[in-house]
This record gives sequence, C-alpha cells and structure tokens, in this order.
Amino acid sequence: MAGALEERRRALDEAMRARGAWPGDAPWVRAAFDALPRHEFAPERLWDWDGSTYVPVDRGASPDRWAELVYAGPDDAAVTEVTDGIPSSSLSAPAVVATMLDSLDVQPGHLVLELGTGTAWNAALIAHRVGTSGQVTSVEASTRLADTAARAVERAGVHVDIAVGDGNLGRPGTGPYDRVIATYAVDHVPWPWIEQTTPGGDLVFPLGRMGHFAVTVADDHRSARGWMHGLAQFMNARDTPPPAATIRSHTQVRAGRAPDAKRGVDRDITPLHTDVNLLWALRMALPDVVYTTDTDEDGVNAWIHDGASSWAVVTTEPDGSARTEQGGPRRLFDAVETAWEAWTAHGQVSRWDHGITIGRDEQYVWERDPDTGRRYPLTTATPAPG
Repeated sequence: MAGALEERRRALDEAMRARGAWPGDAPWVRAAFDALPRHEFAPERLWDWDGSTYVPVDRGASPDRWAELVYAGPDDAAVTEVTDGIPSSSLSAPAVVATMLDSLDVQPGHLVLELGTGTAWNAALIAHRVGTSGQVTSVEASTRLADTAARAVERAGVHVDIAVGDGNLGRPGTGPYDRVIATYAVDHVPWPWIEQTTPGGDLVFPLGRMGHFAVTVADDHRSARGWMHGLAQFMNARDTPPPAATIRSHTQVRAGRAPDAKRGVDRDITPLHTDVNLLWALRMALPDVVYTTDTDEDGVNAWIHDGASSWAVVTTEPDGSARTEQGGPRRLFDAVETAWEAWTAHGQVSRWDHGITIGRDEQYVWERDPDTGRRYPLTTATPAPG
C-alpha cells in the first residue's frame, strides 16, 4: 500500500508540474505538499460517485481505489463526507489548494485564520509555512470532523488551533489576523471576516459557484477590495443549502417532458464547451443555472437546467448547424444567448478582469474598474453588528 501511494503521489506531482499548477512565485507550496502528504489527512472512508449515487470506499476493503480517489488528479477533490446523499466535506482538488495558498500570500510568522477545517490538510500546509513564529487557527462546524482533524495535525507534527464553531462568525474574541482564508463558498462575505483581518491584510474566499477572490482590507477597516484569482466550484457552508441546480440533474429536472419550444441556433455553440471566460460571464449573469457540455462526431452538445423546472438542450447537427429544445417556465437558452450577447457587446471581458468590493452594507463584483466598470450586486449581506 505504501508503495502504491508513493507512486500515485509522484504521479500527481508530475501532473501538477506538467500543467504549470505549482505556483512559480510561491515554491513553498510544493515543498509543503511534499512534507505533508495528502493521504495522511484522508479519512479511512471516502465516497465515490457510481453514476447514480455516492458509495463508500473504505481503505481497508479497497486500498487501490481509495488511493486512486486521494490522488485522482490536479482538479479532482476527494469526497470525505456525504450528508443526505450530497457531498458535505472533501479534500479539495490539489490544483485549487495550491492556487488559493498562492493567492493568500502567507509568510513565516503570520497569524492566519481558516474557516472550514475539514480534514485539516489545508491548515497543516499553512502551518508548515508560518512556522513556529506564526499561528494557524481553524474553525470547523462539525465536532466530529474537528476531533478527527485535531488528531491528524498531531500525527503530522504541526500545530493548528482547531475550534468548533460557525465559520461565518470567524473566531470571535481573537485576532486580528494577517491572513484569513475560507475553504467553503459563500454568496456574500460575512462581515466578521473583514473585522478579524488586520488593515492591509488579505482575505481569500470562494464566492458562490464562481471561483475564488483575494481581497485586501482597507486601512480604515471599512471595506475590502480585490480580484478574482481562480475559477472553481466549492461546497457551501454547512447551514447553507447548495444551489438546487447542483443537486438535481438535467434528467431529473426534465422528467421526461416534451419540449415546449424548438428552434434553430444562429451561432457556433463551441465556446460553451471551450471558453472559460464565457462560462464565467454566464455564471455571473445566471448564477442559478448549470451547464453540462460534451462532444460527439457532429460537434458540441449542451444540457442546461436551473434545478427547478426549466431546462434546455442544444444539439449540433451533422451539417454543423445547431438546434435547441427548451421546456419549463423559463426559456433558459434564450437567457443564455441574451447574457452571451451582453458579454460580447462589453468586449468579452476576461474572468481575470473581474474584482469585488466588500462593504458593511454593499457588496458587488465589477468588471475591469471598481468605480466605472459594470457591476453585479451580490445578495444582501447579513447586517454587521453595531
């Protein structure tokens, strides 16, 4: 087993190197991965999707498959907990972990607050970086996971202060912290995260299903601002239901119903499969909608739904043209085309040209410029105390 794990670990390291996933300006990330192997923080039971449900994979019973799940690939998370049939905790994808740690810009001696301990692998990597002159505090909502995480960091020989609590509240009565990082997605940034970050300090967090941002807290401690740093999907906070579209499949939403509308499509739909900047724009404009694409001998096909009752299929025909079928109260592909056209009209703004401004009473994502760029207001933030 040890030999197989080491072989898979080396294969993952090489895959990360080959695609440029190791941060060039933060070599400590790769060194921390090497010092704190991912499998040493994985629980004895992982969960595997069999096409219809999540099934347990126990290390003792299926060691090879367990190892495959731990070291599947740069973009593959390992599901460590399933609640009511839905993943509720995971070992995040290695490439995402590396990118977020690079974004955090953590330095030796820093005081760091992490929200969402999970397996504690991420916290241990940070602790390896800050060293004995720094301190990592991590907040976990689940007592069971917190206990398991505490044992894992003790075995690894790193020190992390693990507390049970509501991550959205940060760690009341502590701080301020030089760096704050969240490992679960929020639809708006809890104000305690800003309050507990020192002025001039950095906060890294995933926003909805969009990706992760890195912001710097203003000197007056009244706001924070920064840029989008990575496109990935994260689990929501435990007390926040995941978006309906991420729970139900296209097949479940359609439920065998015939389409209400059919028409031809006067555009090449290939970008739905290949253009991540377009996908980012569609996430911004239609945050409740999920897109799945694939290719066959004719070209790209797309399945679109909102997790409730509306759906669309876009199919490339043998002659290269495309057609769509839509059903439910919303014409989803019509909405997609409208958002697509707006993105094109505004110059096809890159995902990297989006930032976020966070205030006590207002939060919004902006394009290119925080003052003059097009804005996407976020859901109303929880009122800040005081």
